[in-house]
Amino acid sequence: MKIGLTFTESRWENYPKWIKGDDDNIEIVELHWEKHHKDEVWDLVEDCDGIVLTGGVDIHPRFYENERLEFPNGDGKFNEDRDEFEMHVFETAMNLKLPVLAICRGLQLVNVALGGDLIQDLEEACKKNHRRMNDMDDEHSISISENSLLKEVIGNTTANINGAHHQAIARLSDELIATALSEDGVIEAVEWKDKIDEPWMLCVQWHPERMKQDEVCSKNIREAFLHQVQINH
Repeated sequence: MKIGLTFTESRWENYPKWIKGDDDNIEIVELHWEKHHKDEVWDLVEDCDGIVLTGGVDIHPRFYENERLEFPNGDGKFNEDRDEFEMHVFETAMNLKLPVLAICRGLQLVNVALGGDLIQDLEEACKKNHRRMNDMDDEHSISISENSLLKEVIGNTTANINGAHHQAIARLSDELIATALSEDGVIEAVEWKDKIDEPWMLCVQWHPERMKQDEVCSKNIREAFLHQVQINH
Protein backbone atom coordinates (compact mmCIF):
# COMPACT_ATOMS: atom_id res chain seq x y z
CA MET A 1 0.00 0.00 0.00
CA LYS A 2 1.24 3.48 -0.84
CA ILE A 3 0.20 6.41 1.33
CA GLY A 4 0.90 9.97 0.22
CA LEU A 5 1.97 12.12 3.14
CA THR A 6 2.31 15.88 2.73
CA PHE A 7 5.61 17.11 4.11
CA THR A 8 5.64 19.45 7.09
CA GLU A 9 8.44 21.24 8.87
CA SER A 10 6.63 20.61 12.18
CA ARG A 11 7.62 17.24 13.68
CA TRP A 12 7.46 15.45 10.34
CA GLU A 13 9.04 12.27 11.73
CA ASN A 14 5.94 11.47 13.83
CA TYR A 15 3.68 10.97 10.81
CA PRO A 16 5.40 8.15 8.87
CA LYS A 17 6.23 6.40 12.14
CA TRP A 18 2.59 6.51 13.21
CA ILE A 19 1.13 5.52 9.85
CA LYS A 20 3.57 2.72 9.08
CA GLY A 21 3.87 1.24 12.55
CA ASP A 22 5.37 -2.22 12.11
CA ASP A 23 3.68 -2.82 8.76
CA ASP A 24 6.29 -3.41 6.06
CA ASN A 25 3.51 -3.46 3.45
CA ILE A 26 3.02 0.30 3.84
CA GLU A 27 5.13 2.61 1.69
CA ILE A 28 5.20 6.34 2.43
CA VAL A 29 5.23 8.70 -0.55
CA GLU A 30 6.49 12.12 0.55
CA LEU A 31 4.53 14.91 -1.10
CA HIS A 32 6.80 17.95 -0.80
CA TRP A 33 6.16 21.36 -2.36
CA GLU A 34 9.91 21.97 -2.79
CA LYS A 35 10.70 18.60 -4.35
CA HIS A 36 7.72 18.32 -6.68
CA HIS A 37 6.21 20.76 -9.14
CA LYS A 38 2.45 21.19 -9.14
CA ASP A 39 2.38 19.60 -12.59
CA GLU A 40 3.63 16.36 -11.00
CA VAL A 41 0.86 16.15 -8.43
CA TRP A 42 -1.59 14.14 -10.51
CA ASP A 43 0.93 11.40 -11.26
CA LEU A 44 2.17 11.35 -7.65
CA VAL A 45 -1.29 11.14 -6.12
CA GLU A 46 -2.54 8.68 -8.73
CA ASP A 47 0.22 6.32 -7.58
CA CYS A 48 -1.10 6.44 -3.98
CA ASP A 49 -3.87 4.47 -2.27
CA GLY A 50 -4.63 7.16 0.31
CA ILE A 51 -3.57 10.67 1.34
CA VAL A 52 -2.71 12.23 4.72
CA LEU A 53 -2.72 16.04 4.98
CA THR A 54 -0.43 17.00 7.86
CA GLY A 55 -0.21 19.84 10.37
CA GLY A 56 2.07 22.86 10.30
CA VAL A 57 2.24 26.55 9.45
CA ASP A 58 -0.84 28.82 9.27
CA ILE A 59 -2.56 28.93 5.88
CA HIS A 60 -2.10 32.29 4.15
CA PRO A 61 -5.24 34.37 4.77
CA ARG A 62 -5.64 35.20 1.07
CA PHE A 63 -6.88 31.67 0.51
CA TYR A 64 -9.93 32.43 2.65
CA GLU A 65 -10.29 36.00 1.34
CA ASN A 66 -8.92 37.72 4.44
CA GLU A 67 -6.45 40.58 4.13
CA ARG A 68 -5.35 40.54 7.78
CA LEU A 69 -1.83 39.13 7.98
CA GLU A 70 -0.95 39.98 11.58
CA PHE A 71 -2.83 38.43 14.49
CA PRO A 72 -2.05 37.11 17.99
CA ASN A 73 0.05 33.94 18.22
CA GLY A 74 0.83 34.14 14.50
CA ASP A 75 4.47 34.58 13.60
CA GLY A 76 3.70 36.38 10.34
CA LYS A 77 5.28 33.55 8.38
CA PHE A 78 3.29 31.74 5.72
CA ASN A 79 4.11 29.26 2.98
CA GLU A 80 1.91 29.97 -0.02
CA ASP A 81 3.77 27.44 -2.15
CA ARG A 82 2.84 24.73 0.34
CA ASP A 83 -0.75 25.98 0.53
CA GLU A 84 -1.20 25.86 -3.25
CA PHE A 85 0.60 22.53 -3.60
CA GLU A 86 -1.49 20.82 -0.91
CA MET A 87 -4.77 22.21 -2.19
CA HIS A 88 -3.85 20.68 -5.52
CA VAL A 89 -3.04 17.39 -3.75
CA PHE A 90 -6.45 17.47 -2.03
CA GLU A 91 -8.33 18.32 -5.23
CA THR A 92 -6.54 15.52 -7.08
CA ALA A 93 -7.28 13.02 -4.32
CA MET A 94 -10.96 13.92 -4.53
CA ASN A 95 -10.96 13.51 -8.32
CA LEU A 96 -9.34 10.10 -7.92
CA LYS A 97 -11.74 9.13 -5.09
CA LEU A 98 -8.90 8.38 -2.66
CA PRO A 99 -9.46 8.16 1.11
CA VAL A 100 -8.16 11.26 2.90
CA LEU A 101 -7.15 11.78 6.51
CA ALA A 102 -6.60 15.46 7.35
CA ILE A 103 -4.83 16.43 10.57
CA CYS A 104 -4.83 19.88 12.28
CA ARG A 105 -3.70 22.27 9.51
CA GLY A 106 -4.98 19.59 7.12
CA LEU A 107 -8.52 20.00 8.47
CA GLN A 108 -8.24 23.75 8.07
CA LEU A 109 -6.90 23.37 4.53
CA VAL A 110 -9.82 21.13 3.53
CA ASN A 111 -12.31 23.64 4.90
CA VAL A 112 -10.62 26.54 3.11
CA ALA A 113 -10.29 24.58 -0.16
CA LEU A 114 -14.04 23.91 -0.02
CA GLY A 115 -14.97 27.56 0.58
CA GLY A 116 -14.90 27.92 4.35
CA ASP A 117 -12.77 30.26 6.44
CA LEU A 118 -10.82 30.35 9.71
CA ILE A 119 -10.73 31.93 13.15
CA GLN A 120 -7.32 33.59 13.03
CA ASP A 121 -6.68 33.26 16.76
CA LEU A 122 -8.79 31.32 19.23
CA GLU A 123 -7.93 33.28 22.37
CA GLU A 124 -8.62 36.56 20.59
CA ALA A 125 -12.03 35.08 19.74
CA CYS A 126 -12.59 34.37 23.47
CA LYS A 127 -11.94 30.66 23.20
CA LYS A 128 -9.64 28.71 25.49
CA ASN A 129 -5.94 28.23 24.78
CA HIS A 130 -5.55 25.16 22.54
CA ARG A 131 -1.85 25.74 21.90
CA ARG A 132 1.15 23.56 22.63
CA MET A 133 2.89 25.07 25.67
CA ASN A 134 6.29 24.19 27.20
CA ASP A 135 6.70 21.33 24.70
CA MET A 136 3.43 19.77 25.85
CA ASP A 137 0.26 19.47 23.79
CA ASP A 138 -2.94 20.83 25.26
CA GLU A 139 -5.38 18.17 26.46
CA HIS A 140 -9.16 18.46 26.56
CA SER A 141 -12.39 16.58 25.97
CA ILE A 142 -14.68 16.62 22.94
CA SER A 143 -18.27 15.69 22.26
CA ILE A 144 -18.89 13.60 19.13
CA SER A 145 -22.06 13.63 17.03
CA GLU A 146 -24.24 10.56 16.86
CA ASN A 147 -24.62 8.98 13.41
CA SER A 148 -21.27 10.36 12.27
CA LEU A 149 -18.30 8.65 10.68
CA LEU A 150 -16.21 9.80 13.65
CA LYS A 151 -18.62 8.17 16.12
CA GLU A 152 -18.43 4.98 14.06
CA VAL A 153 -14.63 5.10 14.18
CA ILE A 154 -14.19 6.12 17.84
CA GLY A 155 -17.10 4.11 19.19
CA ASN A 156 -18.25 6.75 21.66
CA THR A 157 -19.78 10.23 21.85
CA THR A 158 -17.06 11.62 24.14
CA ALA A 159 -13.28 11.39 23.99
CA ASN A 160 -10.10 13.03 25.20
CA ILE A 161 -7.72 14.55 22.67
CA ASN A 162 -4.59 16.67 22.42
CA GLY A 163 -4.31 20.10 20.86
CA ALA A 164 -1.56 22.24 19.36
CA HIS A 165 -3.23 25.01 17.37
CA HIS A 166 -4.24 28.64 17.71
CA GLN A 167 -6.53 28.75 14.65
CA ALA A 168 -9.69 26.79 13.87
CA ILE A 169 -12.68 26.67 11.56
CA ALA A 170 -14.89 29.77 11.60
CA ARG A 171 -17.36 29.48 8.71
CA LEU A 172 -17.74 25.82 7.83
CA SER A 173 -17.84 24.84 4.17
CA ASP A 174 -21.32 24.05 2.90
CA GLU A 175 -20.00 20.66 1.84
CA LEU A 176 -18.91 19.67 5.35
CA ILE A 177 -20.50 18.94 8.71
CA ALA A 178 -18.90 19.39 12.12
CA THR A 179 -18.91 16.11 14.04
CA ALA A 180 -16.93 16.99 17.17
CA LEU A 181 -16.75 20.07 19.39
CA SER A 182 -14.60 21.05 22.35
CA GLU A 183 -16.24 22.34 25.52
CA ASP A 184 -15.63 25.93 24.36
CA GLY A 185 -17.30 25.31 21.01
CA VAL A 186 -14.26 24.86 18.76
CA ILE A 187 -14.85 22.54 15.79
CA GLU A 188 -12.59 19.52 16.35
CA ALA A 189 -13.63 17.23 13.47
CA VAL A 190 -15.44 17.48 10.14
CA GLU A 191 -16.54 15.12 7.40
CA TRP A 192 -18.69 15.21 4.28
CA LYS A 193 -22.23 16.46 4.88
CA ASP A 194 -23.48 14.31 2.01
CA LYS A 195 -21.31 11.21 1.72
CA ILE A 196 -23.03 9.81 -1.39
CA ASP A 197 -20.54 9.55 -4.26
CA GLU A 198 -17.77 11.09 -2.10
CA PRO A 199 -14.57 9.26 -1.11
CA TRP A 200 -13.92 8.40 2.55
CA MET A 201 -12.65 11.46 4.41
CA LEU A 202 -12.06 12.25 8.05
CA CYS A 203 -10.61 15.58 9.22
CA VAL A 204 -9.52 16.10 12.83
CA GLN A 205 -8.14 19.18 14.56
CA TRP A 206 -6.00 17.17 16.98
CA HIS A 207 -2.76 15.23 16.42
CA PRO A 208 -3.41 11.46 16.55
CA GLU A 209 0.19 10.83 15.50
CA ARG A 210 1.38 12.36 18.79
CA MET A 211 -1.04 10.60 21.13
CA LYS A 212 -0.44 7.34 22.93
CA GLN A 213 -1.00 4.79 20.22
CA ASP A 214 -3.47 2.73 22.26
CA GLU A 215 -5.81 5.71 22.69
CA VAL A 216 -8.95 5.45 20.56
CA CYS A 217 -8.52 8.90 19.00
CA SER A 218 -5.18 7.70 17.62
CA LYS A 219 -5.42 3.92 17.22
CA ASN A 220 -8.97 3.77 15.84
CA ILE A 221 -8.42 6.61 13.38
CA ARG A 222 -5.24 5.01 12.03
CA GLU A 223 -6.95 1.62 11.68
CA ALA A 224 -10.05 3.06 10.00
CA PHE A 225 -7.96 5.02 7.51
CA LEU A 226 -5.70 2.06 6.71
CA HIS A 227 -8.78 -0.13 6.22
CA GLN A 228 -10.03 2.28 3.56
CA VAL A 229 -6.57 2.43 2.00
CA GLN A 230 -6.53 -1.37 1.82
CA ILE A 231 -9.93 -1.38 0.11
CA ASN A 232 -8.63 1.18 -2.39
CA HIS A 233 -5.37 -0.69 -3.00
